[in-house]
Amino acid sequence: MTKIYTKTGDTGQTSLLGGARTDKDCISLMVIGEIDELNAELGMARALLGASEPAEFLRKISRDLFKVGSELAATQNENVSASLDKIDSAQILELEKEIDKIWGELPELKNFILPGGCVASASLHKARAICRRAERALVTLGRETKLRPEIYQYLNRLSDYLFATARFVNFKNSIEEEIV
Repeated sequence: MTKIYTKTGDTGQTSLLGGARTDKDCISLMVIGEIDELNAELGMARALLGASEPAEFLRKISRDLFKVGSELAATQNENVSASLDKIDSAQILELEKEIDKIWGELPELKNFILPGGCVASASLHKARAICRRAERALVTLGRETKLRPEIYQYLNRLSDYLFATARFVNFKNSIEEEIV
């Protein structure tokens, strides 16, 4: 039986894709951890949404986030990085189309709103906040590691998508937004 624990991280280091060792608190792993947390919250939102249309698109986003995390874990190994499936402008455009579709169904936003509403919407608002945190950490990582612009663009659009979807879920459930 293969065990889930390897004990190779017991001293505070871990392996990146390609085998390079790094400290667990390095900025690369912090960004990867933020994306992992974001993905976990998207899993919660999907569970709360059930079989609705936003849940299926969130599943696709979760898969895209694994691509982002893999790319970030391989930044120190060009051979591994070159072989990875990466997000590109097509995924960014897809997010924009989904945002436009959802936003077109919503009442005009004239004020700041409080995050919340139904539990699924609250989870999406939380995912948006985690996405913004991941984006800030990504900017820090980008100061020391060359990153493709599509990664920044994807996370920026994703936070917009999550905000729009949180509003959309409340709207479809006839839950009035609380303005600030």
